[in-house]
Amino acid sequence: MDIKKMRESHKLLAEYKYELGKIERGYANRTLYVNISDNTISSKPVTETMKEKFVGGKGFGLWYLWNATSPSTKWDSPENEIVIAGGPACGITQYAGTGKSLVCSISPLTGIPIDSNVGGYFGPLLKFAGWDALEVQGKADNDIIVYIDGNKGVVTIEEAPLEAVDGHILGEQLTEMYADNEDDKRNVAVVTAGTGAEHTRMGLLNFSFYDPRRKTTRLKQAGRGGIGTVFRNKKIKALVVKFSNVKGNLNNAYDQSIINKTGIKYHKEIHDLDHLQNNMRKIGTANIIEVMDEYDLLPVMNFQYGSHPDTEKIKSTVFIEKYITQGVQDGCWYGCSMACAKAADNFTLKTGPYKGQKVTVDGPEYENAAGLGSNCGIFDPAAILELNFYCDTYGIDTISFGTATAFAMECYGRAIINKEATGGLELNFGNFETAVELLHQMSRGEGFGTVIGQGVHRMKKMFVEKYGADADFLFDIGMEQKGLEYSEYVSKESLAQQGGYGFTNKGPQHDEAWLIFMDMVNNQLPTFEDKAEALHYFPMFRTWFGLYGFCKLPWNDIVPEGNQYTDEPAKVPEHVQNYLDVAYGVTGKRLKVSDMIRESERVYNFQKIFNIRMGKGLRKDDKAPYRSMGPVTKEEYESRQERYDKQLKEIGYHIEGKTTEEKIAQLRKYREDQYEQLMDAVYKRRGWNSKGVPKIEYLKEIKMDLPELIEVVKDLQ
Repeated sequence: MDIKKMRESHKLLAEYKYELGKIERGYANRTLYVNISDNTISSKPVTETMKEKFVGGKGFGLWYLWNATSPSTKWDSPENEIVIAGGPACGITQYAGTGKSLVCSISPLTGIPIDSNVGGYFGPLLKFAGWDALEVQGKADNDIIVYIDGNKGVVTIEEAPLEAVDGHILGEQLTEMYADNEDDKRNVAVVTAGTGAEHTRMGLLNFSFYDPRRKTTRLKQAGRGGIGTVFRNKKIKALVVKFSNVKGNLNNAYDQSIINKTGIKYHKEIHDLDHLQNNMRKIGTANIIEVMDEYDLLPVMNFQYGSHPDTEKIKSTVFIEKYITQGVQDGCWYGCSMACAKAADNFTLKTGPYKGQKVTVDGPEYENAAGLGSNCGIFDPAAILELNFYCDTYGIDTISFGTATAFAMECYGRAIINKEATGGLELNFGNFETAVELLHQMSRGEGFGTVIGQGVHRMKKMFVEKYGADADFLFDIGMEQKGLEYSEYVSKESLAQQGGYGFTNKGPQHDEAWLIFMDMVNNQLPTFEDKAEALHYFPMFRTWFGLYGFCKLPWNDIVPEGNQYTDEPAKVPEHVQNYLDVAYGVTGKRLKVSDMIRESERVYNFQKIFNIRMGKGLRKDDKAPYRSMGPVTKEEYESRQERYDKQLKEIGYHIEGKTTEEKIAQLRKYREDQYEQLMDAVYKRRGWNSKGVPKIEYLKEIKMDLPELIEVVKDLQ
């Protein structure tokens, strides 16, 4: 069916007209509220208190979500919202990585707030269309599109019965539908999910940007926590924003010259140093595949092992030489010279409904290569790209899919489940045909794919109840916490990284703290206090990116010459100052590092209390699967026996004559005690009590002693 007929089939449900307005110092000073239950659309003011307490981005998203929900709200309750916000620095074109927006919702996997950062054009164009955030609440009766025309000042809700659902097709259809011509396609950005998001809890959102060189619509993903599932449950087919005439001064910055100067300095660093450091402009984040393998940190076969001889088949140079298009400026927002949004063009699909078609695959990023590849025992680059493509277009989080599939594969290999349970699928490690069939089943809403699509947390419960599995063993090997699947790093040998995963608000995602090299390789965090300080600073620092609309990668994936000679090279102090300078240039706020951390502390502790309000967020919820700490099985121990035996000797345990099982038990006792001691140290540093609850005096200190927050924590002091 042609685009014209699709457009003609739309039924207008609501229309809202607004004055275009003007952005001041990075803020449009209003947000757009859309309720798709009663088809109401309205504008909300952004107050000075919101800016002070929550800044923007993730802060605005959590604040709106808090006010929209109650302790009894579930992910599929009509009052649950999807909130998208970019932050005051979002949309800058002079500094790399300023196209980020943050998406917040109540997660189908965890039941608590989830935040997921994403690139693409939607966040910046939403702001330039006049809105600091978009709140979508309610549930539609039929599939709808919310369209924001930032040129004319019109917002519509339209029934959209004929378009596709899968991300790569729908993104193309709507980009063409709402653009006036080929050149205008760059002014249209689309948010979609996919058919897989409808039938699982791990649905993602695709944020589009049009690539004029390839003449195709590219996708970036807000992957974590199942927000795409919420999207399709609400019967949202897409969100579309259009804004023409993007320019470098649309944020009406306080001092544009500071932004320009800082951007030029950083662009030169990328030009001069990227090819000597991480090759982000050739391969993106997948540059570290072989590095993780070398340091025994690459998840292999459900995190049992940290390396594998076949990793050479999927190392970054293989993707560079055979698959990833080179010589293209792959930035996912204007002006990003890091250009790490790599893609494999003209990739021929071998399976599924699009078999035989040539497509552009956005990736692989490291998490995709590790999760879909090594963690499932699949060491075939073409297989990884095919899985990557179908995860994206079906709207399935690659991290949750990879980790959940790896868990099910191990359960299958240990005869906890069998072919009868899997519907006849051979679910052994390395079986690409089975892995991709699971994705197709998720799209169709049938078979064992929908079981895996419920996530590790629910699979554990099902395997115990239905197949008589050992609940304690499944807890040990099931790599999830708070309901969210672990991202793709082996943390067994880094206590700090165990805490970096385990003490998160949303669940084990590395965007809060990645401390493995500081801790394990460089031994920069020898004491509990050192680790606790790092587990305060880095999560707060990284939270700050999501308040302003910055990408993390320009911080430390390129480092300036001489960085190793600074007092704290892991913090990359020159780049921290870059961010502070850009923030000053936009907003006029002259922040010190301590001010940056304080801004994040407010939002971080707000999210912590939000979790407590929703029934999680206490010490018991920070318990982690033992596989994230150490060897669960005999095979795991013996794969690193020399290392583990040496560690046991160092703590005074006599290994002579001891069985592997006895040594595993002793090592476990030691490591779990270390984790508890680290928890105590981190809680103390963060201003929390031993239960993991922010202390009221600390909330007063950071000026977050809001009455509604005190009400939640007062009886837990």
